[in-house]
Amino acid sequence: MIGSSRESLAACRDGLDARRHDDGFAGLSGELFAVASVLDAESPLRNVLADSGQPHSVREALVRQVFGGRVSDLALDLIVLVTGRRWASDLDLVLAIEQLADQAAFAVADAQGSLDATEEELFLFGRAVDASSELQMALTDPAQSSATKAAIVAQLLEGRATQATREVLEYAVGHLHGRRIDSVIDELCGLAAQQRERVVAEVRVAAPLDQEQQRRLAEALTTLKGRTVRLNVAVDPSMLGGVHVRIGDEVIDGSVTSRMEQASRAILG
Repeated sequence: MIGSSRESLAACRDGLDARRHDDGFAGLSGELFAVASVLDAESPLRNVLADSGQPHSVREALVRQVFGGRVSDLALDLIVLVTGRRWASDLDLVLAIEQLADQAAFAVADAQGSLDATEEELFLFGRAVDASSELQMALTDPAQSSATKAAIVAQLLEGRATQATREVLEYAVGHLHGRRIDSVIDELCGLAAQQRERVVAEVRVAAPLDQEQQRRLAEALTTLKGRTVRLNVAVDPSMLGGVHVRIGDEVIDGSVTSRMEQASRAILG
């Protein structure tokens, strides 16, 4: 991707990160892959949704008309987000949704503690493809359907790989978009590695933080976690003061409201 597409993808990835704790996130990758597959097959629909000359309201209405009731509200919101951005080509829009699906799958693997295994399995699968001309031909043969290629991967990985590995590879082999299969697998390995570094802190504060305060908080959390931490900041006046931070299942609560509640419990026994 180049220019506007790269910037749009970064914004969409941030948007997905912000929804990681939403209900239904565990099934999001499958829904996004399904939407991407539809858009890949339906060029008129894809062209309209990628056309930044169309008002965003028109594209959003079309997304809701086509996919509303067929995917979750979470998936629908993210597709609206994607189609509201500017893309250099209609293919870039499809690639963006596919990458978001990959990111969602890797985020779930990370939360389940299986991201390391997923990353290693992707690497080993790539080496297996490199070593077997027969496998390469089977997975890149244009005469074979996407379903047939996915079935080959499913058979090879049955009982040997994490859900994330199976899901992203079964989709990828049927949607190469003219790319070499080894480069697609390398890209998946890169996305999995990036996920390892993507630590997102959900931050609630009583009043907005300026850039310097956000920088200091991010640095402190990065030191604490040993990994680069990004902030998603929400203002909650009911907190009265202080900061409430959640990173995955870990909560760091320095809010005035929390301290008052702790003091009250101590007094009341």
